[in-house]
Amino acid sequence: MSNEEQSPVVWSPSEDTLANSRMGQFKAWLEQQGFGPFADYHALHQWSVKELETFWQKVWDYCGLVCDTPAKRVLGKRDMPGAEWFPGMKLNFAANLLRLADGEHADREAVVAYCETRPVLRRTYAQIKSDAGALEAFLRDKGIRQGDRVAGVVTNGYEALVGMLAATSMGAIWSSASPDFGIGAILDRFGQIEPSALIVVNGYGYGGKVFARQQDFAELIAGLPTLKSVVSVQQLPDEAPIAGDLVTTWEDVLAYGTGNAPSFTPLPPDHPVYILYSSGTTGKPKCIVHGNAGLLVNHAKELMLHGDVGPEDRFLYFTTCGWMMWNWQASALMTGAAVITVDGSPGYPSLNFLWDTVAEEKVTHFGTSARFIAGCRKGELQPAKTLDQSNLRVVFSTGSPLLPEDYDWIYTDGAPGALLGSIAGGTDICGCFLGSTPLLPVRRGEIQCRFLGVDAVAYGDDGQPVSEGRGELVCRQPLPSMPVSFWQDPDGERYKDAYFNTFPGVWAHGDFIEFSEHGGAIIYGRSDATLNPGGVRIGTAEIYRQVETVAEVKDSLVVGRQIDGDVEVVLLVVPADGQEITDDLLKQLKSRIREGASPRHVPKHIVQVNDIPYTRSGKKVELAVARLINGSKKADNRDALGNPEALDHIRERLAEVGLLPD
Repeated sequence: MSNEEQSPVVWSPSEDTLANSRMGQFKAWLEQQGFGPFADYHALHQWSVKELETFWQKVWDYCGLVCDTPAKRVLGKRDMPGAEWFPGMKLNFAANLLRLADGEHADREAVVAYCETRPVLRRTYAQIKSDAGALEAFLRDKGIRQGDRVAGVVTNGYEALVGMLAATSMGAIWSSASPDFGIGAILDRFGQIEPSALIVVNGYGYGGKVFARQQDFAELIAGLPTLKSVVSVQQLPDEAPIAGDLVTTWEDVLAYGTGNAPSFTPLPPDHPVYILYSSGTTGKPKCIVHGNAGLLVNHAKELMLHGDVGPEDRFLYFTTCGWMMWNWQASALMTGAAVITVDGSPGYPSLNFLWDTVAEEKVTHFGTSARFIAGCRKGELQPAKTLDQSNLRVVFSTGSPLLPEDYDWIYTDGAPGALLGSIAGGTDICGCFLGSTPLLPVRRGEIQCRFLGVDAVAYGDDGQPVSEGRGELVCRQPLPSMPVSFWQDPDGERYKDAYFNTFPGVWAHGDFIEFSEHGGAIIYGRSDATLNPGGVRIGTAEIYRQVETVAEVKDSLVVGRQIDGDVEVVLLVVPADGQEITDDLLKQLKSRIREGASPRHVPKHIVQVNDIPYTRSGKKVELAVARLINGSKKADNRDALGNPEALDHIRERLAEVGLLPD
């Protein structure tokens, strides 16, 4: 079967989109200045990586970003690691996110916050700027200074955005975690960065239940001796606030600082704005430091050009404050769009809730996880047939590869008129290497393109680009949002080890990928989780693509079991509600995998389990199960898992069927 037959076009841009999308206008704007002409998106991409400095300067200019002191040039040093972006520039991150908060835009909605425990909150750009100024004034009076860390254990809502804006306005560094994290998981993160201030909720709601956490968070405060101030948010209005000598309520903080404008302190281009964290499943999470100018210009490119988000739009990305998609969503403020935040369960009160909210709020850009879309397909939802989607232009998906069948669902029952943007990147760059563009068709089962300015290719083991087939996703030139450092890594060795040791001077991202002849991409899973039965390298996503379209299967996980110098494929299966793994189903699964993938993909063992372990940001934890089945003595960090009990059950099941080492 040809690539064209495997990946038929399921959406095409209209002439209006080609000409009037922000990416289309950017392309025309460049051509007016004598660049190009660009026959299509791919020609524009080739120019963007060939003329890297010119490209990023043009993104800065076209997107209207602001600085107090211009840069001497775009790239001082091109080394990886160690690239120097916008040397000499002075700017403020929050000033750019709030650049439309004055003038005619001031009274437009900036944030609409939904959660399970409080009424919907609506705030304008003028109000969020005022509240950020009030919080900054309070923090300054508590002794918080430039370079200090301001941490948030907060829900995805208004207070998190105000906290981040206040911190980055004054040159403090924002770092957040979700309130459903265990105390150990939060201390593993914040204990390393020693925050001076903490913004914390008194609990949260999820799936119709209320989780009060005052005692847990009192323990957290006690475990962070560097704190000078704690701000308590009444996420649960009927519960007591957080107690303690350092604590001030959110309402008192805003009243205290009323009338103070944000300082928007000018800072160097590599001054940290965020500290994000790796998943931490194999030990304490790595603390990934993201810088001022690089993150800003990359998010401008991704949201405004690739995402086509602008001042008239309404943007909803379902996320938590423990995932980099929260930081990505927050940057949508720079576009002037209304940011619709949702906290709670995506399936409560029903799986239709997010789609209902998209319709009610006239959302133009809706982002979610591949897992949620698969859940909608399996739940046979039909929002396209029951709801008004006349405003919806783009549906983003990330977190894991999107199955071809999920493209089918979107374009029949989900959101047939929207561009389905499967985007791929990570916490490491707080952004994307690959994703969507309004200038190309969407093909079933494929990510549309490499992003502009991203020199991404697939490398073979020899460190050379593969002409066809699969390889390691690498980036051969600097990207502005590559981390400026890891926290407490003074010689940069841990940073270098994480990305640059596989292929010296080239960023190795850790994904197993194939680029198609028309410039799209398919990701086959993490390269550190690829399987090698009979010496043939296959990606776990290839097996998920077959298994998770079977109606009797709710979820699955694939690992390799090393035995006698070879690898056996082991498939763990969670049956759908009311189903069991019967002999007939085993035959069906093996037949589906053999025909849809290859005989080498067929599992040697299929084991029924009751749950699959996930990280707190919703990624399957293949490596922890692989270590378990291969007898590794390395302890896993249970606090990094959203459901650690799943790992205990899997250990019992593997022992029952004789697959655990003696």
